[in-house]
Amino acid sequence: MRAGDAINHGLSSGSPVPMKSRPRLAPILAGLMILMLGLTAAVAAEIEIGGPFTLTDQNGQTRSDKDFRGSYMLIYFGYASCPDACPTALTKMTDALALVAGRDAARAARVAPIFITVDPERDTPELLKDYAAYFSPRLVALSGDAEALRTVAYAYGVFFAKAPAGDGNYLMHHTEFMYLMAPDGRYITHFESDVTAEQLAAALEEAAANPHRNSSH
Repeated sequence: MRAGDAINHGLSSGSPVPMKSRPRLAPILAGLMILMLGLTAAVAAEIEIGGPFTLTDQNGQTRSDKDFRGSYMLIYFGYASCPDACPTALTKMTDALALVAGRDAARAARVAPIFITVDPERDTPELLKDYAAYFSPRLVALSGDAEALRTVAYAYGVFFAKAPAGDGNYLMHHTEFMYLMAPDGRYITHFESDVTAEQLAAALEEAAANPHRNSSH
């Protein structure tokens, strides 16, 4: 069972809730994701988190999940106009990698920090290029068409929806987890929004120190 399917199963025994009808449900969905993903160790064989993607990076280059094989993907879903959660998370990601690099540069180089937008209407590659550069030259910022982004978000159990903010503008409600994926693309763990840079760095170091435990090979 995929992560997105598990959420829909939990929401209803009938048809899944359409994405467009979910804005007011976003906080509920986020809470449900926390409860479900907290059970990951017990149901790892039943719920698959992650999956293939083909998107466009901030330099206009096509990137797929296969490009990151051999590296640990540290993935965050958000959007460039996000007022607080996204810049906070990306700052923690950058600071954590700096802590790891200060102790072992080679180990830090094996982690690929990735930002995937949930706002394809506004987050063009050009805009994401400036946004990513603010945090780290290593940050890979990915965008794509709405369908491609819905597909990858669904694979990770990430939900997002527009929330009108007045004057024709809008915010995006979205799941605020970071996902750590193994070099073979499998899910290792996720981090909630209250994780510190120090805790994140320690978890990255632990994962990199035990590559065989995190790989199916």
